[in-house]
Amino acid sequence: MILTKLFSDFFNSERSSGVVLICCTIFSLVVTNIFPPYLEFWHIEFAGHHITHWINDGLMTIFFLLIGLELEREVYIGELSDIKSALLPALAALGGMVLPASIYFLVNMNGGNLRGVGIPMATDIAFALGVLSLLGKRVPTSLKIFLTALAVIDDLGAILVIAIFYTSTLSWLNLGIAFGILLLLFAFNRLKIHSPWPYLIGGVVMWYFMLHSGVHATITGVLVAFAIPFGKGTEHTLSYRLQHFLHKPVAFFILPLFALANTSIPISSDFYYALGGAVSLGIIGGLLIGKPVGIVLFSYATVKLKLSSLSPDISWKHIIGAGILGGIGFTMSIFISLLAFDSEVFIDQAKIAIMLVSTVSGVTGFLYLKSVLKES
Repeated sequence: MILTKLFSDFFNSERSSGVVLICCTIFSLVVTNIFPPYLEFWHIEFAGHHITHWINDGLMTIFFLLIGLELEREVYIGELSDIKSALLPALAALGGMVLPASIYFLVNMNGGNLRGVGIPMATDIAFALGVLSLLGKRVPTSLKIFLTALAVIDDLGAILVIAIFYTSTLSWLNLGIAFGILLLLFAFNRLKIHSPWPYLIGGVVMWYFMLHSGVHATITGVLVAFAIPFGKGTEHTLSYRLQHFLHKPVAFFILPLFALANTSIPISSDFYYALGGAVSLGIIGGLLIGKPVGIVLFSYATVKLKLSSLSPDISWKHIIGAGILGGIGFTMSIFISLLAFDSEVFIDQAKIAIMLVSTVSGVTGFLYLKSVLKES
């Protein structure tokens, strides 16, 4: 199977981004706990909002735009362009969302913290592909594509969860204006307007009205992505050029900033007590157990029902490894935890649990796949 240049760029940028994210997270945790004023920096207000808010609601919209463009590419010419091929990562992603959410729900059903049910549903593309890349050229191409498609669909599921369940009181007027602008962008597409500026300017205006609608503003990024002309997906199309342009700013600026701002957590000497709370246990159980079990079970059922099939160069051992790496939640899981809870206590508990279980999933997945690839 020959990888397209764009997929290679995407994989390589996400791989590098994973390494950068790890460094930023360690830096942020260490500095916060030895130099407390560092934490206050992220709460400095600018134009009515603190810096963290601008990163989470503003810059992360660009991250979602990149995810949307990658999803668009997958749908038109990638792994998701053929229904039978798409069913395997799609249903695997579904299993990797349903089972973790169910585990979190069961653990928290009597605790009143059910808004966190979306936290263990997400997979961090950058970290998961970053760990996979450490295994070098021995990794089958089909496994890279499977994990990438799974993580992209997984993120789409998380985006839908954000849109449906983490929406505050709706302003129908602002929402209507936002979708009116989206229809205008689709009209630009139909009129074969290939300059990026009408879409980017329209996207910024749409983001403003979406921000004031009650629906989380980052959803704008995904919606605008599908309005951008894709054509045949060649290097000359706007979608390709924009996705190619966004790779490095997202990988080496936006996601690292997100990590620095959202992992600045003061850790007390008795922090491990919080890991026994329902919120932490739900997240840990969901990501560490629910993710791999859900991904593998749904993949197995999909193949056994002859809805899809495994590529010749991968085995069930590889799928199990991908399932373990699916337990790396990080970026999206932290993002959802910020929307799920108002209490800083619960948010910090969730972040610590996410970072802990993401580390365990990453290390376990790496060691497991390393042993599997030695056998093959």
